[in-house]
Amino acid sequence: MNISVVIPLFNEKDSLIELSDWICKVMKEHNFSFEIIFIDDGSTDDSWQVIEQLTQRNKNIKALKFQRNYGKSPALHVGFAEAKGDVVITMDADLQDSPDEIPELYNMITNRGYDLVSGWKQKRYDNAFTKNLPSKLYNYTNRKISGIKLHDMNCGLKAYKNKVIKSIEIYGEMHRFIPVMAKAAGFTKIGEKVVQHRARKYGYSKFGWNRFINGFLDLLTITFLTKFGKRPMHFFGLVGTLLFLFGLGFAAYLGIYKLYCAFNHLHARLITDRPSFYLSLTCMIIGSMMFLAGFVGELILRNSSIRNSYLVDQKLNVESQ
Repeated sequence: MNISVVIPLFNEKDSLIELSDWICKVMKEHNFSFEIIFIDDGSTDDSWQVIEQLTQRNKNIKALKFQRNYGKSPALHVGFAEAKGDVVITMDADLQDSPDEIPELYNMITNRGYDLVSGWKQKRYDNAFTKNLPSKLYNYTNRKISGIKLHDMNCGLKAYKNKVIKSIEIYGEMHRFIPVMAKAAGFTKIGEKVVQHRARKYGYSKFGWNRFINGFLDLLTITFLTKFGKRPMHFFGLVGTLLFLFGLGFAAYLGIYKLYCAFNHLHARLITDRPSFYLSLTCMIIGSMMFLAGFVGELILRNSSIRNSYLVDQKLNVESQ
């Protein structure tokens, strides 16, 4: 199979027929073998009923439905697990991504050797204050921290080699950082393509300023995990050791100073009456705990067996696993 198109959606019933027909038209024009995988993220409108009709008339269309709304990352996670195409393309279901971009994205992966190609929407039709500004701030911060020079890290229109999406694990809201995770996994040929951004035809945007706040926190998480996930002691050990040695050194200074005063018959306050003693003690305790609480906590989170456990309510044209 040449291409798998993975499309997460939430309450997009009006756009699904037009989107699927457009994708099929592009695929047939270029003689691609393909599959379309819709992941209904707990829609409360008639999206699933529309998808049922689409799967009945076209066996290239597959679908999964979550029992409730989990988010875009879980939807992509189960979609990637099902994808069988040599090239996997993701796009949003709101018709703001153009399927006409698919052939060139496919060419960049198969003929130009890219592992991942991200779309760049230079001209956008979103609300400048509630979506564009948070997006620009997010992308600027991401470039500075991750070192990946993409202008639109969170663009829903992306293309991947199949082995890329099978080699990474996304959860929570980590879909924003797939290029970062791909780079950490060793897929370093990451490209960018200017793509058309179409004005929303149906419905309304479901994202806003909260993306920047959540995205920044997630970026710190993924940066830590990619740098220290395999060697967490390099972080916790360094910080913990520095804090412990600072506290120990200051406590030793207080003790030596007290002995000096005692031998020279000088007046000196009790060590326990000095605030600096409690500061040094606190540093030693925190330094010790850095080896325990944070280290163990991050490892538990990283290796949790239920982190990507989601209840899939129904499947259509999908092989049971």
